[in-house]
Amino acid sequence: MRPWDNLTLMQFAWAFLAIIGFSLRSNLKGFRVLLTGLGGGLCWASYLIVLFYTKSMLLSVFLAIILVCIYSEVVARRVATPVSVFVICVIIPLVPGRSLYYAMRAYISGEHGLASRHIFDTLMIAGTIAMAIAIVASATSLLLKLKHRF
Repeated sequence: MRPWDNLTLMQFAWAFLAIIGFSLRSNLKGFRVLLTGLGGGLCWASYLIVLFYTKSMLLSVFLAIILVCIYSEVVARRVATPVSVFVICVIIPLVPGRSLYYAMRAYISGEHGLASRHIFDTLMIAGTIAMAIAIVASATSLLLKLKHRF
């Protein structure tokens, strides 16, 4: 799979549609729904592209979340909406649900070593997501304070 092929475009479209559905379920209205869908598609596509070049899942998650958090900060200020509304919606494609599911399945079937591995993967991805969100939020706060100071 190349990073700029039809499969990446198709996965972008599915992430876009999935986040639109999530946004509608979360009672977002109007143009904000399309903006969150675009952010979700951007999140998944950037993850796939970075993963292709780096072969590192955690680095791919980190850079994709950094990108969509910056996107969320910019878009939220443009449409006068809290940033958390966009951040929560656009990170959904990278939330580690699959590894958590496999961890619980392995634990129930008695494969505790495999369950531990999947739980470790889940915690690493979740920690990476939290760290990326914190970095962008802190940098934005610092930049806004500097902007108002000068």
